[in-house]
Amino acid sequence: MADSTTTVPQAVLRIERVSRIFRMGEVEVPALVEVDMTIEAGEFIAILGPSGSGKSTLLNMIGGTDRPTSGSVWHEGHDLAVADDGELTEYRREKVGFIFQFYNLVPSLTAYENVQVATELVDDPLDPKDALEMVELSDRASHFPAQLSGGEQQRVAIARALAKRPELLLADEPTGALDLTTSRSVLGILQRLNREQNLTIILITHNAAIPAIAHRVVRIVSGRIAESRINEHVLPAEEVSW
Repeated sequence: MADSTTTVPQAVLRIERVSRIFRMGEVEVPALVEVDMTIEAGEFIAILGPSGSGKSTLLNMIGGTDRPTSGSVWHEGHDLAVADDGELTEYRREKVGFIFQFYNLVPSLTAYENVQVATELVDDPLDPKDALEMVELSDRASHFPAQLSGGEQQRVAIARALAKRPELLLADEPTGALDLTTSRSVLGILQRLNREQNLTIILITHNAAIPAIAHRVVRIVSGRIAESRINEHVLPAEEVSW
């Protein structure tokens, strides 16, 4: 008999035999080739690969911003691969928070107002003040993006994503425009959110040092998963170096 105290991991997303082919005239370019992957609740997964390896395309499948050419992306019993545009929009709005290399803040809005914009998209958002406090930026709420450093702007972008109370937080090269010290700060916030909020985070990077902070590392090469391994020792963000 199974131990009644054992917690069975819950799959947030299951990717099954997903391929994505881009067509340029008569030429077919495979970006993903029969990828299988399961994302469990509370995981911090780093997807590592060089430019053009397919990692951004994989993130697009997870985030519902693109559909596979073949295969399935299962979420709560629904296959996003065959969902209509309205269903994908609802999935992105209700379930997914996005962070990008470039912060995409509205220059004419304060940090508070940039976060507030996201709260208008969902039924049960965080208070923008609470979201900014979670990224240690309460004291900069009234500042405009031009008055903030790059690291502070990225933290506003994280707060904006958190304000929707997402099930998945997807980070696309979130430290690509930052120096080492600032990168450590941003990565440390992601680690803390994963640990304290049990937030499921998928981070893609070409920087081989960064995956050391994640629970699991998925290495993708030429559109295929070449390796998926558990980090036996997760490195604190403040110890990352490159």
